[in-house]
Amino acid sequence: MLLSKLRTTTFSISVLFLALANSNGNEWQNLIQGDKLDQWVKVGGDASYTLENGIITGKTGPGKNTFLTRGPFSDFELEFEVRCDAELNSGVQIRSHQYSEPTPQESKPNRIREKGEIYGYQCEITSKTNGSNGCAGNFWDEGRRTRWLDETVEAQVKQALYKAGEWNRYRIVAKGNHIQSYVNGELVADFRDDRDSTGLIGLQVHAIKKGTGPFEVSWKNIRIRELTTTR
Repeated sequence: MLLSKLRTTTFSISVLFLALANSNGNEWQNLIQGDKLDQWVKVGGDASYTLENGIITGKTGPGKNTFLTRGPFSDFELEFEVRCDAELNSGVQIRSHQYSEPTPQESKPNRIREKGEIYGYQCEITSKTNGSNGCAGNFWDEGRRTRWLDETVEAQVKQALYKAGEWNRYRIVAKGNHIQSYVNGELVADFRDDRDSTGLIGLQVHAIKKGTGPFEVSWKNIRIRELTTTR
């Protein structure tokens, strides 16, 4: 009888923890559906985006950085696979915004950001390191502070997680002011920042120098699970 009660109690506790875990997040939502990009909005330059066989491909074009945006989203887990030409760096924006009017850039006030330009957290996609903290998986504050947000990341070590020319798995978790990224299953960035609690997701095609390219970056299996978080 005692053993039976213990088993019943253990089962009940397990069910309770499972229910609590499920209540902390919703179902996964695929962000690539069908064969059209109807729910996505292109912002910025003249790069092109196509969708074929479940893969979104961005191709460089004239002009400035270009983004394919969706949202807004607040607290979430975001997963995707990405493959990028080695000559190109790219990124995925989270909790990002557009300037509502011409605005001085925070890090360089003499530079005026145009109305409509994207700014905010960008998870880096690159085959090269950039300074002591710049690597695939760290976050760059696009169009605003223009610096790496996790200053503890050892770029030379973490960059090795990214496989140039191959499909790479990214996972981004944003819960309250806590932001993390994983590249191919390994933690890269882990920091806290209070600037943005909600905003757009954006797939970046970076601008390139005139006379180079064209280059491409592709994404597949993009999915998001919104979270319920106590701030």
